[in-house]
Amino acid sequence: MRIASNRIRDIERFAYSELQGTYSKDEIRNLLRIMFDEYLGWNLTTWLLSKQKTINQSDLLKINFAIKDLKHHRPIQYITGKADFCGMTLAVNENVLIPRPETEGIVELAKKNLQSPKRILDLCTGSGCIAIALAKVFPNTEITAVDISEKALEVARQNAWNQGVAINLVQTDLLNDSLAELPVFDAIVSNPPYVRELEKAQMRPNVLDYEPQLALFVPDNDPLIFYRRIAEIADKHLVTNGLLIVEINENLGGEISGLFRAQGFEISLHNDFKEKTRFALGRKG
Repeated sequence: MRIASNRIRDIERFAYSELQGTYSKDEIRNLLRIMFDEYLGWNLTTWLLSKQKTINQSDLLKINFAIKDLKHHRPIQYITGKADFCGMTLAVNENVLIPRPETEGIVELAKKNLQSPKRILDLCTGSGCIAIALAKVFPNTEITAVDISEKALEVARQNAWNQGVAINLVQTDLLNDSLAELPVFDAIVSNPPYVRELEKAQMRPNVLDYEPQLALFVPDNDPLIFYRRIAEIADKHLVTNGLLIVEINENLGGEISGLFRAQGFEISLHNDFKEKTRFALGRKG
């Protein structure tokens, strides 16, 4: 179906009619806000004062196609090619995970626990969101960001350029490369894959059908595979008393803490803004 009218009020009605059952009313309202901002340049106030206004055919088609994609569960961030993170607007596509607000907690923990670090390593960087945010927080720090996907690193490279920061990008297989060429770091951060295959049933189609599964899932029989490797890398490339911050599966906090403690780290767990156990923070002993 196509939007029959180019009047804002009719576009709203069409969106609610097409997207109900897929999204809640609040979600649809937020999606409309994003579309009107992206395609019309309207803020919320302008939208609310423009219910009777009409828009041109080109913008109407863009909104129509966006609603069609949304109905098929395609994330709005992939439709617009943009996602917000730590006050930045970053480029995203299907080659990278969409940055989550929860992940901003890694940056906040780094701000609270680091003082003038010389070097920071970001493992599984994806869009580069964490590395770029840290480069802004610590402008005199050398940031190195690693990912297995060259296409993801292309997105990270674009984002770093757009944000006016310099980061070192390294394409490598974290699980199989020795990373021997890397120097030592004052901090290592990571949001690695941590969703178990058995947890797929709890996830929405917009994640399962569109976001890169390589960046999401780990095998049920070895869900700590990335954390074990991160611990090995930290043992070789983290300075004594260096900081380790990783995002974790909320159901595996105990196991992950035990793994890092066995490697000589002092570990504490921290909640995200939803009060879910989301981060492990460690100091290398």
